[in-house]
Amino acid sequence: MSEQPRMIYLENISKEYDGATVLSDINLYIRKKEFVTLLGPSGCGKTTTLRIIGGFEYPSTGRVLFEGKDITNMPPYKRRVNTVFQKYALFPHLNVHDNIAFGLKIKKMSRGEIDKRVDKMLNLVNMAGYGKRYVDSLSGGQQQRIAIARSLVNEPEVLLLDEPLGALDLKLRKEMQLELKSMQQQLGITFLYVTHDQEEALTMSDTIVVMNAGHILQIGTPKTIYDEPANAFVANFIGESNIIRGTMVRDELVHFAGVDFPCVDSGFGEDKPVDVVVRPEDIVIVGEDIGQLTGTVKSVLFKGVHYEMMIDAGNFTWKIHSTTMQPVGSKVGLSIVPFNIHIMHPMKEA
Repeated sequence: MSEQPRMIYLENISKEYDGATVLSDINLYIRKKEFVTLLGPSGCGKTTTLRIIGGFEYPSTGRVLFEGKDITNMPPYKRRVNTVFQKYALFPHLNVHDNIAFGLKIKKMSRGEIDKRVDKMLNLVNMAGYGKRYVDSLSGGQQQRIAIARSLVNEPEVLLLDEPLGALDLKLRKEMQLELKSMQQQLGITFLYVTHDQEEALTMSDTIVVMNAGHILQIGTPKTIYDEPANAFVANFIGESNIIRGTMVRDELVHFAGVDFPCVDSGFGEDKPVDVVVRPEDIVIVGEDIGQLTGTVKSVLFKGVHYEMMIDAGNFTWKIHSTTMQPVGSKVGLSIVPFNIHIMHPMKEA
């Protein structure tokens, strides 16, 4: 993705409710035409961040800038953004066409222009021909499409989406993930998306912002967040991980599980404690006599595209994903190449 100009900037944003801090000194910029996802567990502050950008909440401290202009205290209707919530808030007494056209009628657009824009949106969300249907006759997925069309018909520069797929079943959610990304690319507008679903974030985003307890822990592309997590929380939250304490012997050599392993990381110092992350799919099961580690298969689960095995190597039990199953009780070797070993500074104890 080519570098786009910065559109939204959150500067030292904090938010308190009744003395409790829910956002702490957030600094974040969002580029034009970028698909940014705020990802984290419930209560991490992601929805509050989105609501502050939308103007539905005001920060306790800090500023919200839109293309350099301070909009911190600007009401929502004056901001060049629209929001899609998990609860679609469609009008049951209006048909699909009039739900989508609602904001355009308030702007007193001509009937011809309204019809033209509504038809364009219905085509975009694959709902052509549904204009005269009433929303209570639609499925959840169809209602979600109409809510998105209603937000997009006003041609916002930024679309804010607060867990809009949360009420859909798994198959429909996966379909809508691809459709939302396609819409964003067709329209060329900025999407800011809130979710606690790691797969959604990895599937759709240009940039992921991982949050926890009111703090931003890491910002990066999906590949960077997955391959190079900043700490154990990110590693655990984005996919599955084996995380083990180790010692950085020197640059490109780390000791863990009783063995010295070559790695590709440097800059951690010598004989320093570190956390080591190895993804389950990055461990190769080999012969017992040729592995860097040896262990016993303790359990096997079939996961559809792979087997998940727990392998006890004595001082650590490794989770491994492989398309080849090893029976419970068998002795195996484990091999890890340097590129698949990721070193992090250890998280501070709570």
